[in-house]
Amino acid sequence: MALLDGKTILVTGVANRWSIASGIVRQLHAHGARLILTYQGERVEDAVRDHAEEYGGGPVFECDVTNDGSLRALSENVGKIDGLVHSIAFVKKEDLSGKVYDTSRDGFTMAMDISAYSLIALVGHLKNNLNDGASIMAMTYLGSLQIVPNYNIAGIAKAALESTVRYLAYDLGERGIRVNAISAGPIKTASSRQVAGFSAMPAKVGAASPLKRNVSADDVGNCAVYLASDLSTQVTGDVHFVDAGYHVMGMYPEAGPG
Repeated sequence: MALLDGKTILVTGVANRWSIASGIVRQLHAHGARLILTYQGERVEDAVRDHAEEYGGGPVFECDVTNDGSLRALSENVGKIDGLVHSIAFVKKEDLSGKVYDTSRDGFTMAMDISAYSLIALVGHLKNNLNDGASIMAMTYLGSLQIVPNYNIAGIAKAALESTVRYLAYDLGERGIRVNAISAGPIKTASSRQVAGFSAMPAKVGAASPLKRNVSADDVGNCAVYLASDLSTQVTGDVHFVDAGYHVMGMYPEAGPG
């Protein structure tokens, strides 16, 4: 029996086959989950529908997390679910370089709304769709805790997202619903490439990490399988790092003998 047989999981944020959410979809499907996917805007609808067909043929719904009407429609149509994957973030490109103090009020508001408040909005609208004992997980990044040059307002929004995870874990705990986050290492996606200087990050992180490697979207998907399964029924309010151990490093030795 697969770990996720009989479980229905709603996954947001699939943009294309290289996105982190796509790796999560692949692994959830491999372990028997019935998947429901969402898309935001016609630009990615076809790609998301192709994903749905490839991984089980489950339903696909439009979901604009900035629109309460869209979220209400989702809750009215999605049915009962055993899991929710929040893989949604957005920051204006001009706010992913330069100085944090140059961030516009509009840019800050948009980043916080889409990258952090969206989890609150999704849970608020879907709380009656979630079965008791369900699992909610959100994607985050080390820039929430430590300075990653040019990640800027995205890191601030991720810090808010991680705090949201903890408070939701408390609010939903009486129903046995777990809420956790996955902090992935740098993965080449359309979104990550918007961060100035990102292209050099994977090699540097891979070289400095204890496991001496980079991670993939499928690695993140494996962690998502664990969090979605009954193996993690006593795990909530936590941030799981999938970064080959990079986050534990405090000083990076030079490569080779000194």
